[in-house]
Amino acid sequence: MEFRELLDKRRSVRKYSDHGVSREVVDSLIDATLTAPSARNTRSTKLMVVESAEKIEKMSQMRDYGSSFMKGAPLAIVVMGEREKSDVWRANCAISATILQLACVDKGLVSCWVQADGRPRLKSEPQGEQVDEYLRGLLSIPEECSVLCIIAIGYSDFEPAPLPSFEREDRVVWEE
Repeated sequence: MEFRELLDKRRSVRKYSDHGVSREVVDSLIDATLTAPSARNTRSTKLMVVESAEKIEKMSQMRDYGSSFMKGAPLAIVVMGEREKSDVWRANCAISATILQLACVDKGLVSCWVQADGRPRLKSEPQGEQVDEYLRGLLSIPEECSVLCIIAIGYSDFEPAPLPSFEREDRVVWEE
């Protein structure tokens, strides 16, 4: 697949077919993700693969908005960063998560990013329990790590609409 085609096909898809993702494909996704660059080559990003439908359903309840669709995903990858290893662990994780989503497209999968870092469980209680706290009660997240996001992954049984125009003139400034 050409790079431009890969970019054009990458969409945030929140509906998945019942078809599971093979271990071979998951391993390929992980290998691609681990090639992501990191600040000063700190490699501060860690990944947690979750295949349990029960756990993914519980993860879908981590927020009262924007995460419920996860319960239909056959696979979720938690993208975490080692806070002490790099002061820019969030950026390192974001790069890794982006590579992961592009690797999904390359393997015929769809995905959707679910933000965890800095998000409350309840939108009406921004100072209440945070998503990170909820996930720590559910998953074996290493103490030295914080969760940036979860990438929900699966196969789709429909073709998403094409990307809308990206309004290049409004979003790019040229400095001479």
